[in-house]
Amino acid sequence: MQLHDSCDNYVDKHRPMQSSIKNCEELLFFTLFSLKSGLTYDVLGLVTGMDGATAKRNQEVGILVLKAVFQETGDAPKREFKTVKEFESFFEQDETLIIDGTEHYIERPKNKDNQKQNYSGKKKLSCSPWGHR
Repeated sequence: MQLHDSCDNYVDKHRPMQSSIKNCEELLFFTLFSLKSGLTYDVLGLVTGMDGATAKRNQEVGILVLKAVFQETGDAPKREFKTVKEFESFFEQDETLIIDGTEHYIERPKNKDNQKQNYSGKKKLSCSPWGHR
């Protein structure tokens, strides 16, 4: 329960004065709801009884708490590998590997060679094959 107590202390320290979030469970519920619902911060605030700026701040604090919990429990996803060997050894026990190949739109490069490198095949779009802008 040490993590739970430190989470509640974190909430007490960082929440705005008029926040409707009183403890860690409420913060985590709010954070997961905000990430799942896709609402703007103003609408999220209206739905949860706070203003948009407070909703944004509470979501940021909640995400920090979630990241800390996942790192502490060892459940945080591995985001990068330095070598192919490291990648292969990380997944050697898994039978199936699913890779998200979602394209991320980027501003069209001015340089022709860079345009070719980032061409997606879709009309008037440039996408990064590496998943970042």
